[in-house]
Amino acid sequence: MPSSTVENYLKHILLLSESAQDLVSMGELASALAVVPGTATTMIKALAREGYVAHQPRQGVSLTSAGRTVALSVLRKHRLVETFLVNVLKMDWASVHAEAEKLEHAISDEVLDRLDALLGYPATDPHGDPIPSRKGKLNFQVYASLATCALKQPLRIVRITEQTTEFLQFADQNHLLPGSTLSVTSRNLPAGLATIKTTGTRTQAMSITAAGKILVEPLRR
Repeated sequence: MPSSTVENYLKHILLLSESAQDLVSMGELASALAVVPGTATTMIKALAREGYVAHQPRQGVSLTSAGRTVALSVLRKHRLVETFLVNVLKMDWASVHAEAEKLEHAISDEVLDRLDALLGYPATDPHGDPIPSRKGKLNFQVYASLATCALKQPLRIVRITEQTTEFLQFADQNHLLPGSTLSVTSRNLPAGLATIKTTGTRTQAMSITAAGKILVEPLRR
């Protein structure tokens, strides 16, 4: 069985390449894992020898079929555990990521399948991230964000892409949760601000940077 370190590397390569087929650079990977690029490169060379990744020096790395299988399994565990912690144990959604990081390496496939059934086979976790299926299928969809969507159109939040405790607390305090409805009334690009309208007539300003981390879809009538 791959070690927790190997699983972490493969999972982060998957996450960094989730929306594209491009190679993941050593710099991106090192930053995501909070290690120096040299450490990441050494580990990637070892993973390449084991057949988990394809490494192109000075260009980047991609997952092989074997590596993607492991990465999807770990990601499935992580997101189902987060869902269990929030929906069943009623933990704060801003604090479950760190707990899931630990448990994703310990939970067995049998327990995971039972957990999935207990939760009703959810398609997404509490942050709106898609949960890979038992067969390793990841339904990734491209959405607009509050920074790029149409103005003055009814929208539904589908996903929060930044999951630091601080940003999730900000989203919670401002009613910016998956499933919430809102609209973007205006954007001031030189000032880097967007104005959004949430429940009732409440309006608030937020930075374009923050708005870009909240994915939305048009509200179907």
